[in-house]
Amino acid sequence: MIKYSTYMLPNPIHPEKGSLAYAKAQVNEVLSFRKFVQHIADHGGYTRGKVKGVLSDMCTCLVEMLLEGKKVQLDELGDFWISLSSDGAESCEKFTANNIKAVNIVFTPGVDFENLLSKAEFETVASRSAQSATLKAEKTGKGSVDLEAAKNKANSSKNEGDGDNTPSGGTPSEGNTPSGSEGSENSGNTDSGTGEDNEL
Repeated sequence: MIKYSTYMLPNPIHPEKGSLAYAKAQVNEVLSFRKFVQHIADHGGYTRGKVKGVLSDMCTCLVEMLLEGKKVQLDELGDFWISLSSDGAESCEKFTANNIKAVNIVFTPGVDFENLLSKAEFETVASRSAQSATLKAEKTGKGSVDLEAAKNKANSSKNEGDGDNTPSGGTPSEGNTPSGSEGSENSGNTDSGTGEDNEL
C-alpha cells in the first residue's frame, strides 16, 4: 500500500494558471539491509547468511565491473552503467581527466519494475507536518490545530524531513504530476540518456 498526501504546488512553467494539487508519496518504513535479507530468506530456500553473502558480493562485483567501464545487465532488476559529470574545457586538446568531477551510476529498471501503476494500491493520509502538529496538540491538551500554519512552517524549512517524497526536483508541466525525484542530473553530464534512466 502506497500512502500519499496532497499539496498545492505552483506551476513554474505557467504561473498564471495558479497552483494545482499534487501527490507526495510517504515512506511507511525504512527497511534495513538486515530486514531485507531476512525477507528474501523467508520467501526462498536460502539461509539469511547465504542471501547476505550473495548480495554483498554482488555489490562489490557491480562496482568493480562499472569501474571497468562495463554495462551490467541484471535481467529483471535492470541495467547499470556509468556516466560522467565534468567541467567544460576551452577545447578537446585542453580537456584532461582532471576536468571530470563525478562518476555517476545510471540505472534503468528491468521488466519487473514496469507498469507499477497497475499493480499499486493507494491510500491518502495527512501530511507528516499535519500529523506532527496534531500529535503535538494532543500532547499539550490543545483542542484544535492550525494545519495551515503547520504546513507553512514545514514548507519554509529548507529540509522538511517529514518523510514525504517531495517533488522539489520535478516540474509540473501540462498537468503532469512531479516525479518526486531530486534533480540528479549534473551540469556537464555528457550522457544524454533517454529520459527514462535514473542516476543513483
